[in-house]
Amino acid sequence: MKLQNKRILVVVAHPDDEILGVGGSINQLVTEHNCYVRIVILGEGLTSRSDQRDTEKWQQELEIHRANIKAAQKILGYQELSIHNIADNRFDSVDLLDIVKIVEKEKNLFKPEIILTHHYGDLNIDHQRTFEAVITATRPLKEELVKTIITFETPSATEWNYKPKTDFIPNFWLEINEQNLKAKQDAMDCYEFESRDFPHPRSKKALKVLAQKRGMDVGLELAEAFCIIRHVI
Repeated sequence: MKLQNKRILVVVAHPDDEILGVGGSINQLVTEHNCYVRIVILGEGLTSRSDQRDTEKWQQELEIHRANIKAAQKILGYQELSIHNIADNRFDSVDLLDIVKIVEKEKNLFKPEIILTHHYGDLNIDHQRTFEAVITATRPLKEELVKTIITFETPSATEWNYKPKTDFIPNFWLEINEQNLKAKQDAMDCYEFESRDFPHPRSKKALKVLAQKRGMDVGLELAEAFCIIRHVI
């Protein structure tokens, strides 16, 4: 699959998912393959840490979270960013159609050739709903511009799934280099509410270990792994 000069839409549920899932690849696609990338973050990513959603209570943290997103964007180098405000870990309380409408509007505005999004079997319900919205918004009709849909793994969500027949089984790997990995790690460091210490999957060391593991899967030093859902030539 050629990834040169492509318009790529990355649709994620939460701030930091764009780093955890595809951070190294985004950095490489932008800096080395002349791709134009827009990140769409559907959820606010914090308020589930309270018993009830109270955005006023979390206002200061949400503002910091948004600043973290933009700081991470500068490090990865992607061109466009769109942030929405769906309740964290409560995507299942929102009509799927409403999420689909957001994805459709983003898609029609950006006109991507490729969409990257969450694996459908992730433990996190928001990731599952995001995948469902992307698939629904890109029905394989004759006039559909999106020819390729690819899912990625999100550390601390994909590997924690225990549902039969929904394991993440990659069939596409993108080699990354040390510079791409460092950009991913540095961008993750921007997320002060999300970064953790090793051996947590969202730690800097764990991100390197995963990149090494995915590289080892296919005889490379470093890689990120993906599952192609649809690819029309």
